[in-house]
Amino acid sequence: MNVQVQRRGAVATILLDRPESMNAVNAELGDDLLQALTEASDDDAVRAVVLTGNGRAFSSGADLRSGFEPTESGHPDVEKALTERFHPIILALRQMPKPAVAAVNGAAAGIGCSFALACDLVVAAESSYFLLAFVNIGLVADGGSSVLIPERVGFARAAELAMLGERLPARQALEWGLINRVVSDETLMSEAAALAERLASGPTRSYAGTKRQLNAWQFARISDQLALEASIQQELAASRDFTEGVAAFADKRAPRFEGR
Repeated sequence: MNVQVQRRGAVATILLDRPESMNAVNAELGDDLLQALTEASDDDAVRAVVLTGNGRAFSSGADLRSGFEPTESGHPDVEKALTERFHPIILALRQMPKPAVAAVNGAAAGIGCSFALACDLVVAAESSYFLLAFVNIGLVADGGSSVLIPERVGFARAAELAMLGERLPARQALEWGLINRVVSDETLMSEAAALAERLASGPTRSYAGTKRQLNAWQFARISDQLALEASIQQELAASRDFTEGVAAFADKRAPRFEGR
């Protein structure tokens, strides 16, 4: 199993557990995470969920080394991976009828950033950071980040994160309004657990109603946006810039993009 579930009272802590890869998301981790979220959502005895990562990262994003199935033209089928593997996880977090708290340790990059921001409340360790690195390999932000981020921080800051591909430290993320709290590295899990326990002892149906309200106002078109992201991402997966970006990443060198 690439995901561990720990129960304490009415709180289920879901732990991404591929620490050797900084919890990069491959097919197995994606399947395990969706199963854990579905079971927590359906279990009436679970009244709050904490999502976090084992080791030195929350999640470094999709595992590029695990590869993607090829399309008929031979390009990576990222649209299928997004649609079948990642989108159900984002929707599960948003639609579960109970609060979800992200406890972000280390990097929350790419789809890992989306997993964190799809939660209702985000608590981050002082040393953690958020990153949309897609542009660095010639791709666009996906996993719902093109709606989750601008709804939290606005157009200008969302464009900066997506187009510059630079790390956003936890403290600055708090100042921007991207996340809810920053705590010391040492107290991250105790602080997240205390918050989850408070929620678990609260009016669960009220929280579920609040999520429905926020989803209806902020994320009514999230399914359409997820489909658009996947379509654009598939276009770019066939570009020369993407091929160069992946090669440069593997070679640990700066990419030489040509805009094609």
